[in-house]
Amino acid sequence: MRNKAWNLMLAIVVLGLGAITSVAQTAQATPPPPTAPHSAVFPKPVEKNLPNGLRVIVVPRTEIPLVTAQLLIKSGGEVDPADLAGVADMTAALLTRGTTTKSATQIAEAIEVLGGTLGSGAGWDSSSITTNVASPRIGPALEIMADVARNPSFKDEEIERLRRQSLNGLRGAMATPGSIARFVAARVVFRDSPYGHLLSGTPESLARIKRDDIVKIHSMYYRPDNAILVIGGDITGVNGFALAQKYFGDWQNPPNALPKLQITTPESTIAGRRILVIDQPSAGQTAVLAVRSAISRDNPDYFRGIVANAVLSGYSGRLNWEIRVKRGLSYGAASQLDMRRSAGSFMASAQTKNPSGAEVASLTLAEIGKLATGELLDSELSTRKASLLGGFARSMETTNGVVSQFGSLAMYGLPLDEINRYIGNVQAIKATDVKAFAASRLNAASTSVVIVGNAKDFLPELQKQFPNVEVIPVSDLDLNNANLKKTVSKN
Repeated sequence: MRNKAWNLMLAIVVLGLGAITSVAQTAQATPPPPTAPHSAVFPKPVEKNLPNGLRVIVVPRTEIPLVTAQLLIKSGGEVDPADLAGVADMTAALLTRGTTTKSATQIAEAIEVLGGTLGSGAGWDSSSITTNVASPRIGPALEIMADVARNPSFKDEEIERLRRQSLNGLRGAMATPGSIARFVAARVVFRDSPYGHLLSGTPESLARIKRDDIVKIHSMYYRPDNAILVIGGDITGVNGFALAQKYFGDWQNPPNALPKLQITTPESTIAGRRILVIDQPSAGQTAVLAVRSAISRDNPDYFRGIVANAVLSGYSGRLNWEIRVKRGLSYGAASQLDMRRSAGSFMASAQTKNPSGAEVASLTLAEIGKLATGELLDSELSTRKASLLGGFARSMETTNGVVSQFGSLAMYGLPLDEINRYIGNVQAIKATDVKAFAASRLNAASTSVVIVGNAKDFLPELQKQFPNVEVIPVSDLDLNNANLKKTVSKN
């Protein structure tokens, strides 16, 4: 009897779980439509310029007793000299590794005592130092931030330690098809212009960087008239400005003028299109990228662009739906519209098994092309807008996110109140706007393709689709120039 009762109970549980699973699957297969977006009023920033030229923006937000402060230097990897790729990134990373009065360990201990965090790094258009701390301790945290920004020691042992770490990271990246494809894609789009090199540098360029090069970058670009300080969280404008004056008010500009840099990005054209294969026989899978030039951050087409990209990207975006959900050719496919100060790029990417590399390339280009010529229903557009707005809302939930959003607007010279128009601007985009953007800015016929993997498994099929496929063995790959091929010495 006990066994019968147990079996009956087990059967009931299994049936119950089956019913729950069925309901869950049904719900996932047919998600409810998004609700109408809610209006939102975001924190109102206040700002002023210090006499030395430092722009200070304070964003009061009193819900939680936390403050984030970020010092933005309006120069990043784009200022690297042609033969010293990675020097701006190294300069930024070394800031927290010692000053003229504190070692790296002492800096770490000082910020830990405050219960906060401190980090630094470089992007393409800016370098930054960021601290997060409880609001009563923001003064001491800003003192540490000012010290690492203004007085880095750039000790030889720290430079060599970072160089080894960077080289180890590059060696790991160069073993994976996805990383190689992204590195190559930058050269394909930006060629030999400042955005074309690796932000982190190459093994060859990292070996050339000397302490004097790092000091030169710091002295040339780390100056108050090339910086923005954004403070957000549980702090008033008056207190924020007072702290900025206390710790950064006596920061002096060097006598030399700030260097001017103009970046021009080659337009993606049908004539300049490349179908490029990096043959990596040891690769267990293939990375497929479709890449092209795109718009800058201050372009009037910004909102059309991000909505168009949202239609393609995300779990329910067209790329993932076509390549992963319908065909099971990848664990995920996505796209990215990367907009910078002087130029931008668009990239659609997926990783697949080696034999399906050519098929995934064809599907990727087809979906990009359909965005310009095919039907775009209001129901699909509304769903993708909701996903975009949800991501924006999540980014505004933390002091770090708020500071990052306002810092980005300030960096690109955009009005700070654009943040309050974000939702309305996204909602105003129509299907015709998306199609027009895709036709003019994402033309599939002039989009290049980069494929990294075991070429023998997909090359014959790829050559049927494209007549001029370039093949570079990974052993001959050179990321230091747009040609991407190592030169053979004549000696």
